[in-house]
Amino acid sequence: MTTRVGVPVESQAEPLAPDSDKPTLLCFSHLRWDFVFQRPQQLMSRFAEEMTVIFWEEPVETDEHEIAMLRVRAAEDHPNVRIVVPHIPSGLSDDHKTAALKRLLDAYSAGLSRPIVAWYYTPMMLPFSRDVDASVVVFDAMDELSKFKFAPQNLLDLEQELIDRSDLVFTGGSSLYEAKKDRHDSVHLFPSSVDRVHFAKARAAQFDPADQEDLNRPRLGFYGVLDERFDTELLDRVAEMRPDWSFVMVGPVVKIAPEDLPKRPNIYYLGAKKYEQLPAYLSGWDVALMPFAMNESTQFISPTKTPEYLAGGKPVVSTPVRDVVRHYGQLEGVGIAATAEEFVDECERMLKLPRHGDWLAEADLLLSATSWSTTQARMSALIAEMLGERAASDVSALLVAAE
Repeated sequence: MTTRVGVPVESQAEPLAPDSDKPTLLCFSHLRWDFVFQRPQQLMSRFAEEMTVIFWEEPVETDEHEIAMLRVRAAEDHPNVRIVVPHIPSGLSDDHKTAALKRLLDAYSAGLSRPIVAWYYTPMMLPFSRDVDASVVVFDAMDELSKFKFAPQNLLDLEQELIDRSDLVFTGGSSLYEAKKDRHDSVHLFPSSVDRVHFAKARAAQFDPADQEDLNRPRLGFYGVLDERFDTELLDRVAEMRPDWSFVMVGPVVKIAPEDLPKRPNIYYLGAKKYEQLPAYLSGWDVALMPFAMNESTQFISPTKTPEYLAGGKPVVSTPVRDVVRHYGQLEGVGIAATAEEFVDECERMLKLPRHGDWLAEADLLLSATSWSTTQARMSALIAEMLGERAASDVSALLVAAE
């Protein structure tokens, strides 16, 4: 146990020596690093090659008699990313919780190298981080969080404050961009991208994971979070209509009661898997599925699964999510279906496609224009430009003060 400016810090990682040549990217995320490897992890792992990246997670409640503290560790497989998890005693009022988090953050950030880029995935962390000494503030809106189940009542007010404070606003899809482009002077569209090399592994023969190898074919699969965006009724109906098909569901179940998941002998829930394991599961499927519910929680989503599935060489069947239809609906290897009957029809069409064919070449051509590395590089250029402007402004201010 070490102490930084009077604040307990339990570190499982080597201390990061301040590097005056590197900015610090302080990322505030509502998603934990080890939950599902998606947009935050894809970007932060790449930013860590040029910045010191601190990934600040939501607090964990401890016994009410414990003291507030931070636990710090290096991200597995990404040692240049430091994950910081505040531990707060239970039973605190909202105001006292905010005060405790602010004290922890102020003490920890005092030792970080400057300049600091404050990067937000959630406006709910703004109350304790308003006073961070940030040269640039970025709001990366990957989801419309206000549309999600159990969204806090003050989320929209805090989001507007965050937008007003931000220097740059990034959006994770076209629909989100359209919703926010008039709310800030510097809004930039950075839609869901893909690590093509990683998912292309699914095109080659893989050892079938043990919990999947004995499942009958054809296999139709989904990986991702099973939450309020997932259409359980659609899955149930399609599985009922095709009892000879195996439906493989890979991922954690969140905000859905276990008893509300459809239970049929041909539906298999395999639980959460690591990012590194996904190509092996994907390789063993015949068709990849995106059975998203068409409700307000999916109004603005731009699923990363679409390009990942295609990069893995699998045809896709999706419900008519706006950004999926807009960007991928024209592809032969992507079927759009609004009803269970249409979903089955599209799946049957996809099962008839050759493993390698014109449909895959068409998809590859579209995917060739996107990658997480390119997305991160473009974001980095915008941040660097902003940091340069701030540095020049600071120099001008010093010259004026010296006159």
